[in-house]
Amino acid sequence: MKNKLAVLIPALNEEKNIREVIQGVRKAVAGEIVVIDDASSDSTARVARQAGAKVLPLLLRLGAWGATRTGIRYASQHRFEIAVTMDADGQHLPDAICELIEPLISNLADVVVGSCTERGSIPRKLSWLFFRKMTGLNVRDLTSGFRAYNAAAISTLMTADTALLDYQDIGVLLALNKAGFRILEVPVRMCPRSSGHSRVFSSWWDVFRYLIFTLILCFAKVDMPAVSGYRSEIG
Repeated sequence: MKNKLAVLIPALNEEKNIREVIQGVRKAVAGEIVVIDDASSDSTARVARQAGAKVLPLLLRLGAWGATRTGIRYASQHRFEIAVTMDADGQHLPDAICELIEPLISNLADVVVGSCTERGSIPRKLSWLFFRKMTGLNVRDLTSGFRAYNAAAISTLMTADTALLDYQDIGVLLALNKAGFRILEVPVRMCPRSSGHSRVFSSWWDVFRYLIFTLILCFAKVDMPAVSGYRSEIG
């Protein structure tokens, strides 16, 4: 028997935020809440368990996408029909989960990206524009990790195409686009971090590395034909 919904929350040292995030998800939707603890050095896992989440502890730090993919593997193994990925820092609002999953339930899309372009600085918006031109992806908020996947997309995310990715944004979308999935973008509201700072871009070196890595992906996929049926509600 298939389970309906899994909400996957990769977390690294988010003991101050994770309880509130879990409580918000529980109020917003009925589903299993899965926290993937990316080898945190604080009490993230303990707090998440106390809040009632299923916790998948990682012995080695895998990074944002590695942790997310661990959650997606869990969703695949337990035959969930829909998996939602969201941040553990309070930026993604649980109330928007219903908006993300509705197009999947209505069979209007296979993948839904929660888009909040207002949060982007001018350099970030310029980079989004550049990478959209490079890839042909019709998604304005390319770096949003607030997403929903149907069962077929969940299965595809477990293939070798995504195993070696470092980040959960453009490379994942390119792999899904290549596989022919319908990707829909819906506007959502996001908040600043409740506390702490970004774990992905903690230095200018991390930003530079991300840009180079993503540029290489774009060159590798730039000749990939566009997938018919692709649509977006924005732009």
